[in-house]
Amino acid sequence: MSARGRLPLALTLGEPAGIGPDLTFALWQRRVELDVPAFYLIGDIDFLRRRAKILALDIPYAAVKPQEAAPAFAHALPVVALDLAVTATPGKPDASSAPAAIAAIRRAVADVLAGHAAAVVTNPVAKNVLYRSGFAEPGHTEFLARLAAEATGTAQHPVMMLWSPELAVVPVTIHLPLRDVVSRLSEALIVQTGRIVAHDLQSRFAIVRPRIAVAGLNPHAGEEGALGEEDHTIVAPAVRALRAQGIDAIGPLPADTLFHARARASYDVALCMYHDQALIPIKTLAFDNAVNVTLGLPFVRTSPDHGTAFDIAGKGTADPSSLLAALTLAARLSVNTPALVPAK
Repeated sequence: MSARGRLPLALTLGEPAGIGPDLTFALWQRRVELDVPAFYLIGDIDFLRRRAKILALDIPYAAVKPQEAAPAFAHALPVVALDLAVTATPGKPDASSAPAAIAAIRRAVADVLAGHAAAVVTNPVAKNVLYRSGFAEPGHTEFLARLAAEATGTAQHPVMMLWSPELAVVPVTIHLPLRDVVSRLSEALIVQTGRIVAHDLQSRFAIVRPRIAVAGLNPHAGEEGALGEEDHTIVAPAVRALRAQGIDAIGPLPADTLFHARARASYDVALCMYHDQALIPIKTLAFDNAVNVTLGLPFVRTSPDHGTAFDIAGKGTADPSSLLAALTLAARLSVNTPALVPAK
């Protein structure tokens, strides 16, 4: 029996002043039409009622424990309660925003590790709001890795993959200023990232022999050193090391010719050297249905590939396509993810 049939997905509230609640309502209302996998939302029912009223929606709620969510999903939006009140209004984060977002993530991870949920799906957060509250991690991905390390007693190396039917990309360096990319990029980091990508594409995406295209760092992959030595001294040795480990990797390849249709047909994922090299092409090709997938963790985590959209929160105009894709992919991937026994 699939994880989709057995266990619900744990969906976090995200930034309460953003569009996460709006998207969640929209998908639950269209759950039959869109074949939405069963999920429960981790949030504050009083807050959700106020938001639904702003949106002129009549949403029935069911306060549940995670194991009660799947049967409740057919007739009410299942909500696992946070032990705090959420008071933010659309487009206006307040002092309750960061604590609610963080608590929902913690609860979702705990539920998955305890075997009560199939996967974690996160609604968008506002990093600047989290930072103002003292949040120490660069983003969702790093926080999830810390929670996984605390639960397992083992250090984690999370890898961010942006996936869509048109393209999958992985940035080797993520949330860094561009000036810091070269000093942080290393052969070892590329190899470690490539190994995790190959492993998870095999084990979770059921791709028998993943094909990894490795982008060069510099224009034209360095032009044999004329436009920078890093592709010759860092990227190319990493590709050779991956191939020596039996991984089907090619590169370094010029990034400017890596993403047209004919090139995309030749690989399963593009390993890119920095954030925008990866995210610009996928957001151009698949803005509405791309999914953020965290690889390298002992549980499945997905997220819509967009932000909080404060400007349209509470207006009922947000497109739920990316959240639907995130829920659907999480249900699919969790089938191939073994249960985790937390560290004692």
